[in-house]
Amino acid sequence: MEDSTQPLLLSQHQITNTTNSSSSCTFIAGDDDISPINSPRDFFREFTKESKKLWFLAVPAMFTTLCQYSLGAITQTFAGQLRALDLAAISVENSVIAGFSFGIMLGMGSALETLTGQAFGAGQLDMLGIYLQRSWIILCTTASIFCLIYVFATNILRAIGQTEAISTSAGLFALYMIPQLFAYAMNFPMAKLLQAQSKIMVMAVIAGSALVLHVIFSWLFMLKLRWGMVGAAVVLNAAWWFIDICQFIYIISGTCGRAWNGFSLKAFQNLWGFACLSIASAVMICLEAWYYMSLILFAGYLKNAEVAIDALSICMNILGWTIMASLGMNAAISVRISNELGARHPRTAKFSLLVAVISSFCIGVLISAILFFTRNIYPSLFSNNSQVQDLVIQLTPLLSVCIIINNIQPVLSGMAIGAGWQAVVAYVNIACYYLFGIPLGLILSYKIGLGVKGIWLGMMSGTIVQTLALTYMIYKTN
Repeated sequence: MEDSTQPLLLSQHQITNTTNSSSSCTFIAGDDDISPINSPRDFFREFTKESKKLWFLAVPAMFTTLCQYSLGAITQTFAGQLRALDLAAISVENSVIAGFSFGIMLGMGSALETLTGQAFGAGQLDMLGIYLQRSWIILCTTASIFCLIYVFATNILRAIGQTEAISTSAGLFALYMIPQLFAYAMNFPMAKLLQAQSKIMVMAVIAGSALVLHVIFSWLFMLKLRWGMVGAAVVLNAAWWFIDICQFIYIISGTCGRAWNGFSLKAFQNLWGFACLSIASAVMICLEAWYYMSLILFAGYLKNAEVAIDALSICMNILGWTIMASLGMNAAISVRISNELGARHPRTAKFSLLVAVISSFCIGVLISAILFFTRNIYPSLFSNNSQVQDLVIQLTPLLSVCIIINNIQPVLSGMAIGAGWQAVVAYVNIACYYLFGIPLGLILSYKIGLGVKGIWLGMMSGTIVQTLALTYMIYKTN
């Protein structure tokens, strides 16, 4: 890598090494912004100060992630007013096919979050645009390869045990959604560059505008004109590309200053090193993103699969909305951690994490309480099928507990991204999610006979173990 990036990568390497021992510290800290905390009054003063910084980033980031996630969720909501098969097909495509791609693209884009955040904190603004272009090259190449998954989606879904009707319909919908795949490749790198510069408000405005237009045109094409899945695909693809075009125009308009100096051949230098960090980020994020998405897949093997998938897709939509809110805090804490570490302020970074965890926990408790007490009302908003509504009501207590847990976990993951711990956390995710959570869920579901509840209980247990593991890693880090 060119000389201008050496201080950044050295800082990242040093931070990663601190996870190996709590007794040694190779990171050279400068003067922190945080004042000494010697009393409760000092704590609340610094808590308030840091909260303002976090929420300045988190509120528009939460709004942005909620709007972007809601694009697919609203599509599924409108599909629920059509045929049960349409809802099941769109849910499976969103969860399995698009979910697979979304996880990898988001994960690979998170490498940019580490590098741009620390570069911005270290004052290396000229490198931000270079990093952005490198990420575009890598993600667009990945998207081109993933087109094969979309083309053969029907055969893939059939091979993993989905019903013939669901596999055929979801496979057809996947073909329509190939443009969304490339929209992911363009979107995530731009989002990380804007986040690193704390230019999150403009992302919120763009995402909010896209959501409003998406609702209007979804109603028009799916319900009024009765285009069904074709209408869903047209509107959903258009919404994502609308976001991409608006963000690109904003970046190249000069508002990002030295962060964008035009296209450069430097973007093609050291692609392998950048790809390695991108792959590590992808593995970490994908293992998290696919974990709960696999609930939909396993539900396809249960009796009355369409009802089980529809009910779970509704619960996953709601959980996804709350996770998207916590991912707003994830983005905020990742920016704060990477900026402060880039500026050599580790004490400030650690205190920022504490503030983020406390805030996210309180939000999770509030959302869970509201959801639990309205459990007999909200299912009718998503489906007019009484069987689906009854199953959603039964799953709501589990959903409420899951929301609390998943409001804390993304914050810890955001810390890991900001510090450059992606590779280590990937191993933790494999052990907690796939060697513990999924096997336990399958045993509870199929052997003990708890059905959908068993799958969810086991997988939620894996999330709890993963959260405890990340907490321990943070505690042992100097």
